[in-house]
Amino acid sequence: MATEIMYDYNSILIVAVLFVLILAAGEAGYQVGKHYQRKTDQDVKAQTNTIQAGTLGLLALILGFTFNMALQRYNSRSEAVIKEANAIGTTLMRTHLLPAPYDSVTQNLLQQYINLRLAVSNTSYAMVTEQEALSNETKALQSDIWVEAVKAAHLDPRPVTTGFFITSLNDMIDAQSERNALLALHVPEVIIFLLFVVFIMSGALIGYASGLGRKRTFLPFALLSLLICLVVFIILDLDRPKRGIIKINQASMEQLKTGDN
Repeated sequence: MATEIMYDYNSILIVAVLFVLILAAGEAGYQVGKHYQRKTDQDVKAQTNTIQAGTLGLLALILGFTFNMALQRYNSRSEAVIKEANAIGTTLMRTHLLPAPYDSVTQNLLQQYINLRLAVSNTSYAMVTEQEALSNETKALQSDIWVEAVKAAHLDPRPVTTGFFITSLNDMIDAQSERNALLALHVPEVIIFLLFVVFIMSGALIGYASGLGRKRTFLPFALLSLLICLVVFIILDLDRPKRGIIKINQASMEQLKTGDN
């Protein structure tokens, strides 16, 4: 996977830096506009306002597009949790089709697997060592369950018993792989950088337009910048599973742990 520059930095820090850069760009634009104020007529001011409106429209378009992209990825991850929980639940129920003693053995292994998947979900992305250890444990436990399924298949090769269990076990492993893939899927960082560039340039244009006028409206500009940064924070938080404020609901997996499946 390609290296992501901003993903390792705190979302609040990124948004704070963006807010300062927008204000700085606005101030720089204001000073330039103030310098050219006396040399500017009404036609130039009107053209500047038109360009400013177009830039803000572009900003809104890119912002909405990026927010929708981050929200779709968040929804996909939420659906992946439900899909994996359903796959585990089906596998857990089909353990009753296995001959003894493999039915009780696989049930115990699956309960351990549920606890392990919950531990993975509750472990922060920044805890790299813990994440790698849990990933290795998951693979080892999947292998153990598969070995028990093969043993059960040798004892009872009927497709309507052991065969059903093996099919659901395959689905469970596939669901885990799909969920891992979705966790690694983020909004392309080039879009985030483009968003930031448009924000900063918009701030400069707003400041420039204010400089061409006789009076400056700093407070509305600061409030607009703050609102934009809040939306950016939500986008970044949605795009950062297991490390942001917005968490994916694990209720479906928790129900398996309590036996409500």
